[in-house]
Amino acid sequence: MGHDMKATTIARIQAILKRYGISISHFSQIIGKDRRTLASWLHGKAQKDISLTTKARICEFFRYPMSIWTCSDTDFIALLESIPTQDIRIIDEGYAGSLRYMLTQEINGRFVVQPRFPAPAYRDLITQLPQNTTISYEAKLLMQERSKKILDYHFKSTEWYSIESLLYFGFCAIGNPYTQRQKILILENLYKLFFNNPNKQLYLFDSTADGIFNIDMNYMSIIKERNFIFFRLPINALIVEIANANFVHTIYHYFTIKTNNTKHIQPADSLIIIASLLESIQHNETLMQFYNKIREQTAYAGLFASNIAEEYRSKNI
Repeated sequence: MGHDMKATTIARIQAILKRYGISISHFSQIIGKDRRTLASWLHGKAQKDISLTTKARICEFFRYPMSIWTCSDTDFIALLESIPTQDIRIIDEGYAGSLRYMLTQEINGRFVVQPRFPAPAYRDLITQLPQNTTISYEAKLLMQERSKKILDYHFKSTEWYSIESLLYFGFCAIGNPYTQRQKILILENLYKLFFNNPNKQLYLFDSTADGIFNIDMNYMSIIKERNFIFFRLPINALIVEIANANFVHTIYHYFTIKTNNTKHIQPADSLIIIASLLESIQHNETLMQFYNKIREQTAYAGLFASNIAEEYRSKNI
């Protein structure tokens, strides 16, 4: 009987791996076991059955009930393909805990909407924000690990930034921590990483557009293959996870549907704009000088105009 239960557990883990296309290496990180231990389980070489603690970790990660291990095969298949019933989950494990969570969830790649330009991985190559000096040693190590992953040429990363945050980075004099030299280095490094890299995509979008106003207030990561989204809030680095399939589809659909291309700037053109911004900063150009270049050289003047006060534009054109 014990052997049959063990075989059933292994078969169900293999089914979960297949369902989500997760590698053994990724799965070993999810459950906190080394790859060799997991491989011995999956190949039936381990003497003991998988512990309840490990089963609970699997259920927590994939949002399945614990009954998935003891139910009938018919019920298991239904649960495997079902949408989790708990729509919202809060993860409150502090700054280090939020970093561990993001590393695990985004281990194979990410599709993210960033709250500001640039993302921390590109910023931290050049400078450190003052608040980074107060975080724990564990959090610093996790930050370094995450940055290394994001900066890896082969790591798949689709990143969305609002035009507003790009203009703020380039030209705002209030609350902007970057020197001219730092801005130049950040833009140069980002351009080199994304240019002609099939694993990286950078989009710019108009966050003032109808239907998504201020959608970029918090870090948002869309895990489409598992039908959930998580937000990272600035208050104690809280993670809010939403597993409502309709909600996930609506958000993902907005950012990927071709009919919304008029509100998005595609990756190739986004990099052209990054290069143009770099040139403007190198030559100490003003916001309106940069805007006029966009107006004259690209088809995106309307998107940028939406993010610059009309009165300011009319006085400076």
